Amino acid sequence: MALNPLTLRKLRRFRSLRRGYWSFLLLLGLIVLSLLGELLVNNRALVVRSNGHWYFPTYGANLPGATFGFNYTYETDYRTLQARFRAEAKGDWVLMPWVPYGPNENTSYEGVFKPAPPSWLGAPPGHWLGTDTTGRDVFARLFYGFRIAIFFSLSFMVLTYLVGITIGCLMGYYGGAVDLIGQRLIEVWSNIPFLYMIIILFSVVPSTFGVGTRIGLLLAILVLFSWTSMTYYMRTATYREKSRDYAAAAVVLGAGPGRIIFHHILPNTISTIVTFMPFTVASAVTSITALDFLGFGLPPPTPSMGELLKQGTQTLTTAPWIVTSAFAALVFILVLVTFIGEAVREAFDPKKFTTYQ
Repeated sequence: MALNPLTLRKLRRFRSLRRGYWSFLLLLGLIVLSLLGELLVNNRALVVRSNGHWYFPTYGANLPGATFGFNYTYETDYRTLQARFRAEAKGDWVLMPWVPYGPNENTSYEGVFKPAPPSWLGAPPGHWLGTDTTGRDVFARLFYGFRIAIFFSLSFMVLTYLVGITIGCLMGYYGGAVDLIGQRLIEVWSNIPFLYMIIILFSVVPSTFGVGTRIGLLLAILVLFSWTSMTYYMRTATYREKSRDYAAAAVVLGAGPGRIIFHHILPNTISTIVTFMPFTVASAVTSITALDFLGFGLPPPTPSMGELLKQGTQTLTTAPWIVTSAFAALVFILVLVTFIGEAVREAFDPKKFTTYQ
């Protein structure tokens, strides 16, 4: 589908804003890399060649140690297997990911599961950003924590906009009693204490629920208490656009409310929608990190920047690398999103570009 000339002008303007454009490309690249996370950061081997057989453990079933001659039945330690094959030099080999540690894997330091400082040397490769209080690799947890946080935030943005735009357009288009009743209901709903509701709802969620279910519940709760601000923006924008001549002409030509809203009003309010998108993502990342820090966010042992920040503040003097790494990662992500938001806001400035028809 070809883009209209006005949209192309906006995109060219966005591309000319180098700081925001390169931030967008960098963030997009990080998202793509996170989708390939199991191939880059994982304690499972990518490929194993043993006794003439090929194995692909990364996306396959768990292979017990007995498969490769170890005397245990739990999943194979592929780093140990790689070291054994190298020592035997019989032609068997193991290809490990770039970072051969999993986000929930505990490794001992000096014979104890405790924080280990960053190290780049050793065999297998050291922990680049050290380990946390239970011996889990900080880089691996940040890597997977970023993937969860960014896709959680994108899902939050889509659902929040879907609810807020729909209700806001209906209130702005129909006005009258619909608008009046809608505003009163939104005022009541927005005064419900959000943090208390999170605490109450998560205190009654059964522990038998899986991680995916609990993350879905958290997303639903955040959306339920976050859609009201977008509703006000869309209500005001719809009121303004509904009074334009092109909307009146569409009514005279027989267009129904659905066509007027989705084919005429929404395209003229797209600058408002797009401008707020990066800042909504940044707000969601901040919210999920804060909730994780307080212990009411993603369920353990889900990788999370907030959970690492919580650990880091508790071990600030003994393991400063934990809080330093988590804080630097969070700031880096928020700076990228903020640069993108500033560029989008300037590129889609409604004072420069309009789509009246």
